[in-house]
Amino acid sequence: MTYFISGGAKNGKSTLAQDLTVALAKGGKHYYVATMISTGEEDDDRIRRHIADRDGMGFETVECSKNVMSCLEVADKDGTFLVDSATALLQNALFPVEKNYEMDMEAAHRCADELIRFAKTVRHAVIVSDYIYSDAERYSESTEMYRKCLADIDRRLAAVCDAVIEVSAGQLTIHKGDLCI
Repeated sequence: MTYFISGGAKNGKSTLAQDLTVALAKGGKHYYVATMISTGEEDDDRIRRHIADRDGMGFETVECSKNVMSCLEVADKDGTFLVDSATALLQNALFPVEKNYEMDMEAAHRCADELIRFAKTVRHAVIVSDYIYSDAERYSESTEMYRKCLADIDRRLAAVCDAVIEVSAGQLTIHKGDLCI
């Protein structure tokens, strides 16, 4: 079973994703695929908050800031995975630190393909993404490209996942499939 969860920042996506992952695991192995590369204190605070939120839930954390398939080198593909988030994976691929944050479109396309392959490979996955591409604001060329790439990833994930859920202001809209909890 695969779930795709999207929505705005701080709307309850991660909490829902954690609960879904635990329910899907049914007491079995479940992994938190940590994707964020911290760039400062705000990111560090967010990471600490996410760690505290899942404390006691039995997650095994797998650090994977790029190439999501690589987490299967240390995790059992028959487990249940929470990938948090597609947004960070894309950011890490599109603007790699090792290339001084120069846009790498090939890496962005690989990121999308890997996420789709991951969703099709593992037994259960819950993939979280941020809905950042629907406002009317105009941004820099690189930000617009990031938004466009994320929208593409989200459309592709929505097509292959069994369930698609949007979280807005703590309210759930199920666009496809059902909740297992």
